Amino acid sequence: MKFTKMHGIGNDYVYVDCTKKDVEQPGKIAKLVSDRHFGIGSDGLILIKSSETADFRMDMYNADGSQGEMCGNGIRCVGKYVYDYGLTTQTELVIETLAGYKKLSLMVEQGKVAKVRVNMGEPILAPEKIPVIADREPVIQEPIVVCDKEWKVTCVSVGNPHAVVFLEEPVMEFDMEKVGPYFENHERFPNRINTEFIEVVNRDRLKMRVWERGANETFACGTGACASAVAAVLNGYCNRKVTIELLGGELEIEWKESDNCIYMTGSATTVFDGEIHLPEGLE
Repeated sequence: MKFTKMHGIGNDYVYVDCTKKDVEQPGKIAKLVSDRHFGIGSDGLILIKSSETADFRMDMYNADGSQGEMCGNGIRCVGKYVYDYGLTTQTELVIETLAGYKKLSLMVEQGKVAKVRVNMGEPILAPEKIPVIADREPVIQEPIVVCDKEWKVTCVSVGNPHAVVFLEEPVMEFDMEKVGPYFENHERFPNRINTEFIEVVNRDRLKMRVWERGANETFACGTGACASAVAAVLNGYCNRKVTIELLGGELEIEWKESDNCIYMTGSATTVFDGEIHLPEGLE
């Protein structure tokens, strides 16, 4: 199986061009290629497919083999892949995902895509659509007990579910490994949850770490950055345009009042091309 390793500010995936030939058992392949000791090493697998209703379709799978609805960093790399590898000459694209259609604007430098701006659509705040078990809408500063401690979460879906926690301590000192899994699998999140832990720097800048559903802590999460920006606005912590510092780099997020849509701008990077021999039964 031929593949390309790419990352969006450290959120890395294995990308496969499926426009001519699909792959079978993508969940199992995702687990195999994501293994950082015995595989290629990634946060998951992203398949680039043809679409009858958009320019391309993106199917993503987490490192544990589960299918995800969307990946903000991943979709930027999809935009770079289809342009850089000659699948399109367009710089304005529509990508079909399980979370709906996303519009991409490609920023080209010296014939290659350097950055991508994505219209991530409107944030979903209804608890039953995130989903989260809660009595009020929107879910802002909702008390939740995790690891015998009461936390306050603000819940947002950007095509996939997020719980945002604002910390009083520096985010780099926070014990993610201990707390993250208990948030992810808490009974109040029927489809599990991605959890963002946020340090507010000022009204224009946030620091973020993320525990991703099915992938543990990752260097970055684009949808998580979008959800965090929305949550920060809802809580009165920041302006509608904010820079978010993640472990792998920075993203610019804007939640526009004019159309209620979230716009994410960030880099997309190709690491290397390769070919992996799949075990018998996965070929």
